[in-house]
Amino acid sequence: MELLGLDEIRDLLGGVSKQRATIIVGRKGFPDPLVTLKMGRVWDGKTVRAWITKNRPGPADED
Repeated sequence: MELLGLDEIRDLLGGVSKQRATIIVGRKGFPDPLVTLKMGRVWDGKTVRAWITKNRPGPADED
């Protein structure tokens, strides 16, 4: 299982700012985090990649 934090999601979104990434992950329809730890939220990578491919095609398609 691939786990992602906000910084990894920023990279998948093409290096958007932390502020922009926070807005995106807070939108209705973005996958819910698996858990929230003291260091921040953690998402399932497969679910996030699928959302990005559907809603923001481009960077997530590149592995």
